[in-house]
Amino acid sequence: MYLADRSAPSGAQTGPDRGALRAPAVTSAVLALGTVSMITDISSEMVTAVLPLYLVAGLGLSPLGFGALDGVYNGVSALVQLTGGHLADRVRNHKLIAGLGYGLSALCKPLLLLAHSLGPVGVVLALERTGKGLRTAPRDALISLSAPAGAQGRAFGVHRAMDTTGALLGPLAAFLILGAVADGYDTVFGVSACVAALGVVVLVLFVPGTPALSATAGQNPAPPASEARGPGRNPGSRHSRAHPTAGPREALALLRLPRLRALAACAALLGLTTVSDAFVYLLLQRRTGIGEQWFPLLPLGTAAVFLLLAVPAGALADRIGRRTVFLTGHALLLAGYGLLLWAPGWPVLPYLVLVLHGLFYAATDGVLPAAVAATVPRQLRATGLALVGTGQALARFGCSLAFGGAWTLWGPGPALSAAAAGLLCSAVVAGFVLRPTAPAADLSP
Repeated sequence: MYLADRSAPSGAQTGPDRGALRAPAVTSAVLALGTVSMITDISSEMVTAVLPLYLVAGLGLSPLGFGALDGVYNGVSALVQLTGGHLADRVRNHKLIAGLGYGLSALCKPLLLLAHSLGPVGVVLALERTGKGLRTAPRDALISLSAPAGAQGRAFGVHRAMDTTGALLGPLAAFLILGAVADGYDTVFGVSACVAALGVVVLVLFVPGTPALSATAGQNPAPPASEARGPGRNPGSRHSRAHPTAGPREALALLRLPRLRALAACAALLGLTTVSDAFVYLLLQRRTGIGEQWFPLLPLGTAAVFLLLAVPAGALADRIGRRTVFLTGHALLLAGYGLLLWAPGWPVLPYLVLVLHGLFYAATDGVLPAAVAATVPRQLRATGLALVGTGQALARFGCSLAFGGAWTLWGPGPALSAAAAGLLCSAVVAGFVLRPTAPAADLSP
């Protein structure tokens, strides 16, 4: 791909290749989508920052009950994500489906003001996650279709950095509200609803629609097998099938791509042993004795590191290979688990754990969709992203249920030890499956 082009003589590029090389790595579409995600994440993370403490301390949920609810919180979006990706590809309007998802999530925020028991809270959270599931794949497809093929990691890194800016500001806003208002939880939910509505307005006004399939940005190095109708057939010709229907048969055919199968399998396997953020913060709070009033600030540490390093990590993945960066991120997460389990009670311990947690996200969150985008044809981009994202999210749903049950039965220490052992084994398997000696399954650009 683009790495090979760097060795060509100056001026040798012609036609689409020259335009692809001159295309900006960060387009206005990526910046607009990043702004929408930043605003939406301020809204979402205001709720997420106080939710674990609100449910466990306020509503009295057990770790098992919280694990089930946290699993539903993540699992519902996984189930809907595939639908959102398929719909976006089928109607060829990624902005429309993403907008429906953002709108549904915004409508659910004020409903939290009316839900003060486990059942209603669970229903509202499930609906909110349905909106997230609808929007995730179409949004990521818009990013990949708006960026040059050789700069996908950087584009996703910029988006994730802007998204994480919202993740940084959301908990800070929740912290300030809880400190200033007596009935702080309801105020947090109300302000969150207003911010979410602003994000929908920005999406409608400033995010462009799906780029034309003939654009050079985000193209794959070779046309998919389904488009290879014969020698000399030009995929861009009006006589060729340049805009095939994204039906169920075409979506299922994606699983025949070796690279996509490898990515989906490894993402799911690693997700099965990735403890959810909420549990990490609860473990850190119990391990270090951090006061409840400071709990909403814990996600700030993760978000700050993620914000600083998301773009460099994405650019590094484009240069040295996405496999190396992706697996390094999981190694750093494993180191964080080790500190929570065995490190002495250093005053610096919370900062170390949060730094490693943020490094994990910087090295994986944008790198994985960039790798998927490089393996999937344009007309099925959202579906391919949704396939991998759904598998990963369902695996994390299972991890939340299992970890909550293990915490209830064995205690937090043995539960985290089991998760760490599983993550180590999963990372070894993923390193073998994605090894450079198997180019069809490689994560490199």
